[in-house]
Amino acid sequence: MNVLITGGTGFIGSRLVSRCIDRGDNVKVLGQKNTLAETDNCKRIQSQGAQVFFNEIADADFVQKIMKGIDIVFHLAAAQHEMNILDKVFWDVNVEGTKNILEASINSGVQKFIHGSTIGVYGILDGLINEKSPCIPDNIYGTTKLAGEKLALSYKDKIHVSAIRIPETYGPGDRRLLKLFKAIKKKKFPIIGKGNNLHHLIYVDDLINGFFTAADNEKSNGEVFLLSGEKPVTTNEMVDIVAKELGVSHPGVRIPIGPVWFLATIVENVLRPLGIQPPIHRRRIDFFKKSFSLSSQKAEEMLGFFPKVNFNDGVKFTAEWYKKNNLL
Repeated sequence: MNVLITGGTGFIGSRLVSRCIDRGDNVKVLGQKNTLAETDNCKRIQSQGAQVFFNEIADADFVQKIMKGIDIVFHLAAAQHEMNILDKVFWDVNVEGTKNILEASINSGVQKFIHGSTIGVYGILDGLINEKSPCIPDNIYGTTKLAGEKLALSYKDKIHVSAIRIPETYGPGDRRLLKLFKAIKKKKFPIIGKGNNLHHLIYVDDLINGFFTAADNEKSNGEVFLLSGEKPVTTNEMVDIVAKELGVSHPGVRIPIGPVWFLATIVENVLRPLGIQPPIHRRRIDFFKKSFSLSSQKAEEMLGFFPKVNFNDGVKFTAEWYKKNNLL
C-alpha cells in the first residue's frame, strides 16, 4: 500500500510510520521539525525509508502534488498544545488543513481516510464516555478538532472515512510523559488536588492497531470510534506505578488545585496575547482536573479491537525506552 501520514514526525505519527514500513507499505510523511523530538523522529523514519516533506497542510497545491498514487491517508497533523498562537491558527490547521487533505485525497482517488480526532472534543464529562456522549469542548483545541472531525465525516459519500477519538497516548517515543517520569524519579512531582481523577490511557501500539482495524473494515465508513486502554487509572495510581517501576517512593506532596488554577488562568491571559508560551496554563492543569472513563465497546464489536498492553506493562516498556535513549 502507498500511505500518506500527516503529522508523521510526531510521537504517534512516527510510530505509525515505522509500523507501516514494517508491514511493507511505501510511506510518505508530511511533518515538521520544530522540536528536538520531531527532528530525531524525522531522522529515524527517513533511515527506515520514509519520504518526509515539511510543507504546511495549508498549502493545498503541494498537498495535491504529494497525494499522487496514495491509497490510504492517516491524518494526524494538528495544532494541539501550543498556547502562544492565535485561535485562527487552530482553525487554519485543524479545519481548513483537514479540508485540503480531504479534497486532495478525493481528487487523487485515495481509498481510505483515517482521521485522528481526540477525546478533547468531550470537554469535561462525568461517568462512562462513549461515542454518543455529548461533545462540549472547553478550549480552542477541542473546538477545532470537533469541527475537523465533523468535516471529515461529512465526506463519507465521497471517500471511505473514519474518525478515531484518541485519548492520552503513551509508550516508547513519548516525550510528554517523560516530564512525569523525570519528576517522579527526582521526587519532585507534587500532586495538584486529590489525585482521584481518572486517566484512561492507551499504549501507542494498541492505538495504531486500532487505526489499522478501522482502515481494513468496510463497515467503518462514516463512523467515529473511541479507543482506550484496558482500564482507567487515577493520577495517584499512575504516579505510584511509575514510581515503583523507577524504584523510588513518591514523596506525597500535595497542592490545592484552586490557587493553581487561578494562577494558570492569570498567566495564560497575560502571556498568550503577547505570543509567549505560558509556563503554566489551564490545559496543563487538566492533567489533575479532568477525569475520563472511556468505553471502546463500539470498536470491540464493530472492528474486533481489543487493547493488548496494560498500564503496568506499558510503563515498563516506556521506562526501558527512556533509559535506553539516556533520557532518564
